[in-house]
Amino acid sequence: MPLIEAVKEAFALLVSGDATLWQIIWVSVKTTVLALLIATPLAVGCGYAIASHAFPGRRIAIWLAQVSLSLPTVLIGLLLYLLLSRRGPLGDLGWLFSQSGIVAGQVVIALPVLVAFTLAAVQAADVRLAETAITLGASRWRVMLTVLHEVRFGVMAAVINGFGRVISEVGCAMMVGGNIAGETRTITTAIALETSKGEFAQGIALGIVLVSIALVINAGLMLLQGDAHAAPAVR
Repeated sequence: MPLIEAVKEAFALLVSGDATLWQIIWVSVKTTVLALLIATPLAVGCGYAIASHAFPGRRIAIWLAQVSLSLPTVLIGLLLYLLLSRRGPLGDLGWLFSQSGIVAGQVVIALPVLVAFTLAAVQAADVRLAETAITLGASRWRVMLTVLHEVRFGVMAAVINGFGRVISEVGCAMMVGGNIAGETRTITTAIALETSKGEFAQGIALGIVLVSIALVINAGLMLLQGDAHAAPAVR
């Protein structure tokens, strides 16, 4: 199929409200959002703890957080497949080839991104902020909230990068989800399937949606940031 015709058909699918297409999009967005809701509190708390506390093995923890960013998602999918299979230790959960399994995989994929970005953001914060809060009698919980509020844009960037990594990965979703139509078929696994069949229109349509989601989310972050990082006016 010529490229121009494939693109035209892709836009026609999007405009027509094709049920199959939008079901795939819904599964992707739903599982990604659920994964981030689970992973974000854990990862932000872990990143803050590593950045703000001295403890034996801290450098190793930072090293592991950085190294885990480069783990192939297909390897994560393989490990989860072995854990969730019938003979695996978590086989009784029945999560293999289900949306729950995809969410579990996405949580594992998102955690390193969120931890590493939060860690970097907290390390870059002014140390006097926490010291001042402690001097004023703030509790540890209050100190953490104060510091995280100060680096909120860094945390937002962490969440957005985590969202992008999760929704765009294909290896783990394919292995753990099984690419089942109407149940575990995500945007990326559908693109891989349709391309292999030579059906480029749906793949292009889903690619357009994926890029559009990324543009909208990053535009939202820029709007939230506003002029927070703008240079002061010269008089």
